[in-house]
Amino acid sequence: MPDLAVDTLPLLPLTSGVVLPQMIVTLALETDEAKAAADAAISTDGQLLLVPRVDGRYATVGTVAKIENRGDLPSGVPAVIVRGVGRAVLGAAAPGTGAALWIHIEPVEEPAPTERARELAREYRGVVETILEKRAGARLAEVFSGITDPGAIADTAGYWPELSVERKIEVLETLNVETRLEKVLAWAKDALADLTVREEIQHNVAEGMDKAQRQFVLRQQLAAIQKELGEDGDGDAASEFRAKVAELDLPDTVRAAIEKEIDRLERMNEQSPEQGWIRTWLETITELPWGTASTDNLDVNDARVVLDADHTGLEDVKDRIVEYLAVRKLRADRGVDDAAEADSDVRRGAGAIIALVGPPGVGKTSLGASVARALGRKFVRVALGGVHDEAEIRGHRRTYVGARAGRIVRALTEAGTMNPVVLLDEVDKLGSDWRGDPSSALLEVLDPAQNHTFRDHYLEVDLDLSDVLFIATANVLETIPGPLLDRMEVVRLDGYTEQEKVAIARDHLLPRLLKSTGLSADEVTLSDDVLQLVVGDYTREAGVRGLERELAKLLRKVAVKVSAGSAVSVAVTPDDVRTYLGRQKFFLEAAERTAVPGVATGLAVTGAGGDVLFVEATAMEGDPGLTVTGQLGDVMKESASIALSYVRSHRDDLGVPSGPLRHVHLHVPAGAVPKDGPSAGVTMTTALVSLLTGRAVKSTVGMTGEVTLQGKVLPIGGVKQKVLAAHRSGLTEVILPARNGGDLDDVPETIRQQMTFHLADDVTQVLDWALEPALEAAA
Repeated sequence: MPDLAVDTLPLLPLTSGVVLPQMIVTLALETDEAKAAADAAISTDGQLLLVPRVDGRYATVGTVAKIENRGDLPSGVPAVIVRGVGRAVLGAAAPGTGAALWIHIEPVEEPAPTERARELAREYRGVVETILEKRAGARLAEVFSGITDPGAIADTAGYWPELSVERKIEVLETLNVETRLEKVLAWAKDALADLTVREEIQHNVAEGMDKAQRQFVLRQQLAAIQKELGEDGDGDAASEFRAKVAELDLPDTVRAAIEKEIDRLERMNEQSPEQGWIRTWLETITELPWGTASTDNLDVNDARVVLDADHTGLEDVKDRIVEYLAVRKLRADRGVDDAAEADSDVRRGAGAIIALVGPPGVGKTSLGASVARALGRKFVRVALGGVHDEAEIRGHRRTYVGARAGRIVRALTEAGTMNPVVLLDEVDKLGSDWRGDPSSALLEVLDPAQNHTFRDHYLEVDLDLSDVLFIATANVLETIPGPLLDRMEVVRLDGYTEQEKVAIARDHLLPRLLKSTGLSADEVTLSDDVLQLVVGDYTREAGVRGLERELAKLLRKVAVKVSAGSAVSVAVTPDDVRTYLGRQKFFLEAAERTAVPGVATGLAVTGAGGDVLFVEATAMEGDPGLTVTGQLGDVMKESASIALSYVRSHRDDLGVPSGPLRHVHLHVPAGAVPKDGPSAGVTMTTALVSLLTGRAVKSTVGMTGEVTLQGKVLPIGGVKQKVLAAHRSGLTEVILPARNGGDLDDVPETIRQQMTFHLADDVTQVLDWALEPALEAAA
């Protein structure tokens, strides 16, 4: 290494590159400071310090360089040829001659190379040589030849054009030779990997183009040969489809349609895009399970055992499934062939399109799988929530690119039989837009008199769906179009009683949750009292999804104890529930809410099942009138107006004090939830009379019913769900329209025994049962 004994040198900043030791480069002197540094160096011993400067900041290490020659570039700009001598650490500014910036330096001496450094240098040289073989790197190859020192080999990275200025500065500032080699080796390996990938991509593209050209030529030659021999093309595919068709039990019309398409495939040129469409159609139609059907288990007793084992309660649904099986059994015993039956009325009577309607979490979807198990059939679920395109049901026309069969056909293919149980989930959430109305497409599917000749737009052949058991599920009926609803037999699932929820939790939820949490039945014990407490204090729903979430949370807490070794087994007591699940979430608030006059407890049905709502009324000074709040619909607002008109016109009979009526404000919490319907009429009337007479509403009473201007109480719907909601909320008396008395037969016997029901024809009866006695009478 040349002598670096000097301790001060003029500094020449490099703004667009890095010069490393052993590099020989030409530098253009474009700035005054560069010219001054060069002049100062030439006036002394010809040495200067080259320091990279990025964003106004100098590197901490520079390169001591020797000016070998000076002249002008072709453009007339002065330049110098410099050769890197070695590294030097920058110090403080020093006095010097001329206008140049002089700086103290600390020269860096390269130590004797270690064996590790030699190994890294050899590996780096090999990687770089591999890169040079893959592309023209003549200049770098010339630089590389004849260099043996490990540090100098690492510094050849300065000639690497793809290496960023920041990384070159990093090489310059890395004084340890081994570390420097490790860095440049890693970068070189990354570059080699990137180059290899690019080379493979280019090779694959070129090879693919060559192969495509070769195949094209061969196909043209093959076509010419086949033409001379009078033979057809694509015989193998056609033969495969013919063999497959021969094995299928196909109707004559379907077989003829398939044979026609196979003939077209044989005549079709492989270069034609239509050839691929025909193959896809043939694959789709031959994958259907033609002639394959499950053998029904028509033993009604066995079916009832399976249904009872899978679900607690839901007796109406179970009875309907058993009735379906009984009809199928009688028709089978008496030799009635459903497929050959021409009478549409007979078909309609034999078919079964069941719609399970109820709030979320009551087991509608799981019941479909249970029905399939009881029948011994395959089960397929078709999710319809949010479907807007009619083609999702009927399939796309074959003229469209990417066309395929509809969901009904795909369900049959998935099931592998022509008589599965198909669950049409969330049928009430179908949409419609410019692409069509899926609910209209379902009309043919769900009509037993028509679905034996169902046509999918993609297949364009008749499909017999008469053996398919369709079960639709929905939360509400209002959003289902009338014609579609008319084709289904509605079976309502109104929710579970608390006793049924406890049984479901014990017999169904706990075993499943124990398995999912990794616990065994010996490691945790939950009594019925604990389950009853969770049901009553931590859930208030028609179904059991919330209950399942709370039990899962409790079992996870137990799993933590068991896995931590703090307990071998845990017996959860009612006193422990709050520790595991936190504070109580639901309270019996009817007594507190109705403690003051003007608040009445009503019963309603929502998409989540039955619920309790409170109607609050207050009066204030101002013009007589009515304000209603609580995000009420038009029908409910009309009910409020009817209630106020009735009270005003019958004030003397109702015991309302004389004097001018004040402005009335009627509110139905919760304000963020939309509400509508006429069944809150009696509740609003009771709240107004309670407010104006000062008589509080009994805290144990809930009510529902439509009221007229004459005070008549008209029937409403959803009696069972409303009664179950009243029972969940701790109410013991329910006032119903007299004409809804027959609906009480749907209420479980255990609930009827625990509650008192009042059947009203007139609103005065409601007031007598609902309001506390007047103060004078109580005295």
